[in-house]
Amino acid sequence: NPSQANELKRIEALGGYVDCCNGVWRIQGTLAVSRGIGDRYLKKWVIAEPESRTLRIKPEFEFLILASDGLWDKVTNQEAVDVVRPYCVGVENPKTLSACKKLAELSCKRGCLDDISLIIIQLQNVVQ
Repeated sequence: NPSQANELKRIEALGGYVDCCNGVWRIQGTLAVSRGIGDRYLKKWVIAEPESRTLRIKPEFEFLILASDGLWDKVTNQEAVDVVRPYCVGVENPKTLSACKKLAELSCKRGCLDDISLIIIQLQNVVQ
């Protein structure tokens, strides 16, 4: 995220700039993420190295939602969980694709014009 202090410092040290347009922090006034692939014209400031953390999967973890900023700019974590749970938890045939579609629709209804990529990974059977 270009608004994070460490990312802002890295981008500015490379001669780039970050500004806020309509509440969204953007590199060179265009891209709202500081790590990604593509966007060749911003290659000097946008790096492909992912920011990651390691978490131990616990038995109470139900699912993982991996999504692009097209979703997270318009939908909170809790809202996403509230949409997905009825499709994926406590049902005989989980419908992850339907849950993904509902999340994308929610983001679009809230004005998202960005692309939206997302996947739901069920975790119930991962931990023994």
